[in-house]
Amino acid sequence: MASLGHIARESSDVTRLAQFYKEVFGFEEIESPDFGDLKVIWLNLAGAFAMHIIQRNTSTNLPEGPYSATSAVRDPSHLPMGHHICLTVSNFDSFLRSLKEKGIETFQKSLPDGKVKQVFFFDPDGNGLEVASRSE
Repeated sequence: MASLGHIARESSDVTRLAQFYKEVFGFEEIESPDFGDLKVIWLNLAGAFAMHIIQRNTSTNLPEGPYSATSAVRDPSHLPMGHHICLTVSNFDSFLRSLKEKGIETFQKSLPDGKVKQVFFFDPDGNGLEVASRSE
């Protein structure tokens, strides 16, 4: 049986991106190995999974988030059919208020049966995120 171990995100500003995930989702910083010149921050979301934020190395030419595309799309309404990570929360309305208080642009919708509410938005590096209400 497989389970999610961690998600890795590249960033040109690992501190800023780590702070976003700590403030918005409640990730906690955990000890990470010393990789020498490579700056990394490891985060953990208790009971869920870890996230490794890694300093972007432009010489590797790895694909980046939607902000680096040749025609950048920063409209969260495009995310339901694009690359994104989804997390679920028990108090969706409270979470949505916290995003609005932080000035984060969002796109909201529900699954066709209306049982699950969804909000889509970007992290500071342009990675797509979805937060869904827990189904009743």
